[in-house]
Amino acid sequence: MTASVTAALLLSFLAGAATSVGGLLAFVIKKDNFAALSVGLGFSAGVMLYVSFMKMIPQAQESLGALYGASGEWLTVGIFFGGVALAWLIDRFMPTHHVHADALEQQNKLKHVGLFTALALAVHNFPEGLATFMASMEDITLGISIALAVAVHNIPEGIAVALPVYHATGSKQKAFWYSTFSGLAEPTGAIAGFLLLRSVLHEAAFGVMFALVAGIMVYISLDELLPTAHEYGHGHAVIGGVIGGMMLMAVTLLVF
Repeated sequence: MTASVTAALLLSFLAGAATSVGGLLAFVIKKDNFAALSVGLGFSAGVMLYVSFMKMIPQAQESLGALYGASGEWLTVGIFFGGVALAWLIDRFMPTHHVHADALEQQNKLKHVGLFTALALAVHNFPEGLATFMASMEDITLGISIALAVAVHNIPEGIAVALPVYHATGSKQKAFWYSTFSGLAEPTGAIAGFLLLRSVLHEAAFGVMFALVAGIMVYISLDELLPTAHEYGHGHAVIGGVIGGMMLMAVTLLVF
């Protein structure tokens, strides 16, 4: 195993481990104190949107264009929307992982909500682990940026899993392990990506995966992160987080 693969797998693992951090925070955070989470989700969406449109799609066009000429740009567009469709299918056939206030107030439903939240997030996190892995293999700085963005929004996801389980059962151990389980899909996605793609990790494969992952991340940002952030009722804070995430990503790409 090369050092670059080791680093890519490690970044995917650390990004996924952030759900465990969220699981721990669920024990001390107040249910009605989500302003920071609202900003964090917006920040994560800003990073993902900016890096998708300003780095990953151009990178995919360059890679595929070098191999297939003008057809490579059309291929990039098609694969990007294929990624959007894939993310939509995952959402379509999995239960929602949004935890609404009325669900939290119904004690007898809390554990059920936590379980299905963990299952939905596990499926949702799988392509994120693959995204972190592929980006890190191509550019370690880009991989670190994506891992950071994923980790930021995995923290409130961990809270979303652990909070209902903790309040339903009173068991910190169960709440922690439910949230940890959902995050393990990140390194699982990375490992699966490595095992499936290690024989084809060349220019075309990177181009395809960058376009596909960009579509997945755009969908996650627009359909998952931003709506969830707005559910916490801090609209202007969300936009501030989005702009902040974009600015940080822009500076990072220019400097590094």
